Amino acid sequence: MSNELEARPLGRGDMPSDFHISLAAYTGRGTEAEQRIPANFGPSQSLKGFEATYRNIIDYIVRITYRIWEVREPAYIRKTYHAQSRVFDDYGLQRGCEKIVKDTEHTTGAFSNIQLLADEIVWAGDDDIGFHTSHRTIIRGTNDGPSKYAPATNREVNVWCIANCVALRNEIFLEHVLYNTSDMLRQLGIDLKEAAIKLAESRPPGWGTGAADWEASRAAARPARPLSLAEPVTGFDVDAFVRRGLNDAWNHGDFSRLTTTHAAELLFNGPSGRSGVGRAAHQSFLTELRTAFPNLRLDVDEVYWMGNAGEGYLTSERWSAVATHSGSGIYGAPTHRTVRIWGITQHKIVAERIVEEWTMFNELDLMMQIFGRVG
Repeated sequence: MSNELEARPLGRGDMPSDFHISLAAYTGRGTEAEQRIPANFGPSQSLKGFEATYRNIIDYIVRITYRIWEVREPAYIRKTYHAQSRVFDDYGLQRGCEKIVKDTEHTTGAFSNIQLLADEIVWAGDDDIGFHTSHRTIIRGTNDGPSKYAPATNREVNVWCIANCVALRNEIFLEHVLYNTSDMLRQLGIDLKEAAIKLAESRPPGWGTGAADWEASRAAARPARPLSLAEPVTGFDVDAFVRRGLNDAWNHGDFSRLTTTHAAELLFNGPSGRSGVGRAAHQSFLTELRTAFPNLRLDVDEVYWMGNAGEGYLTSERWSAVATHSGSGIYGAPTHRTVRIWGITQHKIVAERIVEEWTMFNELDLMMQIFGRVG
């Protein structure tokens, strides 16, 4: 694998044009025959260098996750992650697969009955350029063991998280993952502000990522020019559509297009338990953030999708932002600290309207940046 730690940007030709290989087709979601791990692993797909047991990229992602977390084989990470993998998580950059093994062992020790259920996977690419996957997962379990956050609470958690990975030859070498840690702590009954202060003081590995690592995170797999400019098309353009929507709403607070871009019955899910049906839930979420960070500037770093005009599209957008906490609101009085925010958004688009949006960002890390004591 040449330049194995550098993810190559995707082009339009790398986007699947249908849902032949998809999570719904794999699990039979919504049917009487639905199974988390089916007996038939789905249609075959070229997977050069991958273990022969895997039929396609969906099968690979679902079954390695199940084996690592629920069969309790964290050592299998060493076979499915590059030894020098880069993982950008809630706290910053984690280097190498051994850190991932250690973190997995910690979490399974704190939640002995943990389950990770695949909720959606958006994929693109192939075994030459690399498979890009955006894996939305539901995490369930009982906190029956001590964790780095607190002694066992014996409370149950049910949170969703999202991981964007790039894999070649059976190894994930780049990952951007958000575990929704703020929601997990909230469900465990832990005060988020107090936790943020304590964690900032302890400076967990990767936290306080320097400028070089921050820029590396943003630039990973990012095309030199958006596909909507580099490879223009006539008619509906997924790339242009999602980029304009994020720019209008996040950077300008312009919600005037929501009635034409989002379905009235929009299903919205955000971090820390934010969810709702309808455009108002989505607008309320964005208004909260823009009130706290009036000068927020978001950049879309990567977009990929699967689908077509007739069946609709599933999309993944990875984005990053810099802002100043100069407004009151959800994070209290202004601290005037400059913060870095990064996130992943998934959309389900039907008939050129967004019917589902799932947005996750590094909220606990954001609170650490705001409330952590300086000096």
